[in-house]
Amino acid sequence: MLSISILGFLEKSTLDKQDIKKIDSQDFEYIHLDIMNQDFVSKNSKENTQIKEYLQEINHPLDIHLMVGDIIQYIDVYQDLNPAYITFHIEATKNPMHIIEYIRKKNIKVGIAINPKTDIEKIHPYLNMIDLVLVMSVEPGYGNQKFIDIRSKIKKLIQIRKEYNHSFLIEVDGGINNQTAPLIQQADIIVVGSYITSKEDYKMAIDQIKKNFK
Repeated sequence: MLSISILGFLEKSTLDKQDIKKIDSQDFEYIHLDIMNQDFVSKNSKENTQIKEYLQEINHPLDIHLMVGDIIQYIDVYQDLNPAYITFHIEATKNPMHIIEYIRKKNIKVGIAINPKTDIEKIHPYLNMIDLVLVMSVEPGYGNQKFIDIRSKIKKLIQIRKEYNHSFLIEVDGGINNQTAPLIQQADIIVVGSYITSKEDYKMAIDQIKKNFK
């Protein structure tokens, strides 16, 4: 499955509704929304009062990735977009169970994200309670980074999922293009941003990714 990050659109000086409408007209599974603040990464997401309005009009389900410190606050802000998933970072909280339960009560699927250097063992206690594991293949915080090889993490998650009969999906985010997508064939979802959104022809870029990912 393909989740397209619209971070590139949000970083433009002016948010263009047509960009979102054009990408939403394409054939893929999720729109990936990155939300950041300096409590967790090196920059804040650009505040834009229009983004929620525009995203309420899309057809694709939302895959929201919170790279923030005050996780509860941001869940409250974005819950009314009716996302399919809200994913938070294990590194950003001392009480993952509270976050998991908070998201669940809102009838939203729960994801946990891990940074490239974070060991899988840190999220092991929660894998039977969540719907998604987001494995970062770049350091979180900004786009256009070089892909970090996290295939060993994918392999370990697949082993755990099989051994314990868990049902979480495995998503990979960061530095994914038509060359790196074939390296992570065992993932269930890949997040692709600038490789698609920087192109004039979104369909051609999406087709290239699909050709190289399953």
